[in-house]
Amino acid sequence: MKVRMLAVALWLLGLAIAGVIVARTPVATDMSAFLPRAPTPAQQMLVDQLREGVVSRLMLVAIDAAPDRLAGISRAMAADLRADARFAVVANGDVAALARERDLVWRNRYLLSPAVTQDRFGVAALHAALLSDLAMLGTDMAPLIKQLLPADPTGESLVLLQDFQGGAHPDSRDGVWVSHDGGRALMMVSTRAAGFDIDGQEQALAAVRAAFAAVPEHAGARLVVSGPPVFAVASRARIKGDAERLSMIATALVAAVLLLAYRSPHVLLLSLLPVASGALAGIAAVGGTFGFVHGITLGFGVTLIGEAVDYAIYLFTQTPPGGSPRAALRQIWPTLRLGMLTSVCGFSAMLFSHFVGFAQLGLFTIVGLVTALAVTRFVLPALLPMAFATRSSTAFARPVQALIRARRGLRWGVLAACVIAGVALLRHGAPYWQDELTSMSPIATADLAQDRALRAELGAPDARVLLVAAADDPQAALAASEHLAQRLRPLVAQGVLDGFDAPSRYLPSLATQTERREALPEPAVLRQNLAIALNGVNLRRDVFAPFLADVEAARAGRLIEKADLEGTGIGLQVESLLVRHGAGWAALLPLRNLRDAPALAAAVAMPGVVLLDLKRESDNLLASYRGEAVTLSAVGSLVILLLLSAHLRHPRRIAAVVLPLAAAVLCTAALLAGGQARLSIFNLFGLLLVVAVGSNYCLFFERPHSDPPRMVASLTLADICTVIGFGILGFSQVPVLHDIGTTVAIGACLSLVFGAVLSTRA
Repeated sequence: MKVRMLAVALWLLGLAIAGVIVARTPVATDMSAFLPRAPTPAQQMLVDQLREGVVSRLMLVAIDAAPDRLAGISRAMAADLRADARFAVVANGDVAALARERDLVWRNRYLLSPAVTQDRFGVAALHAALLSDLAMLGTDMAPLIKQLLPADPTGESLVLLQDFQGGAHPDSRDGVWVSHDGGRALMMVSTRAAGFDIDGQEQALAAVRAAFAAVPEHAGARLVVSGPPVFAVASRARIKGDAERLSMIATALVAAVLLLAYRSPHVLLLSLLPVASGALAGIAAVGGTFGFVHGITLGFGVTLIGEAVDYAIYLFTQTPPGGSPRAALRQIWPTLRLGMLTSVCGFSAMLFSHFVGFAQLGLFTIVGLVTALAVTRFVLPALLPMAFATRSSTAFARPVQALIRARRGLRWGVLAACVIAGVALLRHGAPYWQDELTSMSPIATADLAQDRALRAELGAPDARVLLVAAADDPQAALAASEHLAQRLRPLVAQGVLDGFDAPSRYLPSLATQTERREALPEPAVLRQNLAIALNGVNLRRDVFAPFLADVEAARAGRLIEKADLEGTGIGLQVESLLVRHGAGWAALLPLRNLRDAPALAAAVAMPGVVLLDLKRESDNLLASYRGEAVTLSAVGSLVILLLLSAHLRHPRRIAAVVLPLAAAVLCTAALLAGGQARLSIFNLFGLLLVVAVGSNYCLFFERPHSDPPRMVASLTLADICTVIGFGILGFSQVPVLHDIGTTVAIGACLSLVFGAVLSTRA
């Protein structure tokens, strides 16, 4: 009695400790958990941008309303959001809201303009500029030229305007951005919260929706918000929502089956204790080891419902009237222990994964299964009465017993099924594996298409191909950006690419700014050059006093630094293109429509410069996941085979366990490949779970038992619960849950059937 009470006390204490750890463990949904422990620079850049880059903070907003209401709603929303500290930049094209940005560019035009050189203010250059201004006074641009001419006869502001707007930008109407068809107002909102801060992004998204709802004219209008922050919030909600909803449904269905089998709420409750204990211990182990638990790992916890409940079913169903749970445990314990060890061996290989996410999945499964079996072995007997026995459940055994009786004839059918499955896999025309990282995303295709459409309208950052120049500090990165820009301009003229962007376009390095400032002539020299340049030009000499004053102010003024641009659209561009990279910095130069990558690579060959194709790199990352998953699965399978060989020893006994598992895996893979376009790495994990679940069935079939009908009934009941628990996941829209659930539901069913047919014992 003391031993039993001690087991219960230790179990309760363990649950309490695990509960505290789980309560303090944050849930992550970003891709950093699936980054290699030693990533390549390109992989690190990819995930850094997904986690913290400005693109990960950018919300794209569209407002559908009557054309005469768009400007009012857009201005009211933007004003509300600009007053909110959760947003760094709110851009909707409102000219009045860009006063600070225009003033910054105007005051610093001589430091920002790439046209400023020592020859820019010579007599010949000034004379040519004045003649050009005079000619433009006869064009549609006359009002703008008249306004700029006294202070900017060399046209630096026009150079910057053309340079800054060299890429795509939204249309404007009534002073705000609108779509090309004029049917919706557009806005870009950058959050202060980083991409990995899902709570902060969720609060910012709620603030955007609240600002729209607070506009009196919003009735009848429709708000559309897209972008990485929206996807991150939606992904977390969908993963958690599906995991919780489907786990509740699966638990209810499994509970109904167990209640039907045992006709006892008490036994039902005890059956679910190993499941709950295993899931809690698994999450606590991951949280305590890694400091966080990924949403995919959390979703993986639902799978324990379909497997961990098997242990209690074996115990309860195989306890006959007049017997005792302890006696039943003594008989089935070697089989349960070996089945658990095969599962642990299969998943232990994942602990050595280079990807933290895979290591989490392996640790979670191992701890969960060990805990579930330990609760079944030491806690459940202590909670059962001495004379406990369940109702006879031979009705569950009848279908499988029929298979066993007919197994000699059915073996040819299993062999034929395996041959057909093998041929189907060998002759499978399409690629076996999904090769795009987006296949792991729970975001709907329609939402992704809507995001692409909004980006095209807004000209928002969405670079797929870019040059990355790594440096020790921001100034070195800006200098590298300037050198690259000089090499890229001829390539644009040659048609190698359509264009590019660069952080040095918006924020030149301090060295370049100093060079431009030193190119500005002294007041007396500039006044003399201007007087000579005005000869033969029909412009008054006294109107250029502002020009002389602004050049002198620029000569004496301070240089521009990154902090001066904060809160402006220019600052947003710089933040997106000048980023922290490890211990240093990197300049990102997005390329538009690159046509000749070899020619580009030859032209920009510089130390520390990498041509990065984000899509290709993300797909390569997925290929790395898949390659390592295949390797780890093979190693795990080999360890399982060695373990079974060491315990069973005789080739016939080994074959009786291994052959049904191999047949189930082969046929499951063939059914999945034929029923869906391509397999994912989660299908692969599902196949590993098939081995873990099916090994228990095959081991029970292989070993002699004092009450075969009850043994077969326990396997059938366990299989029904497993198929329910995993099959429910097949209805999830989250790829990890859907793929694992579908795979294990099919594989578990086939494992039971093949184990019964290929068993060597009557």
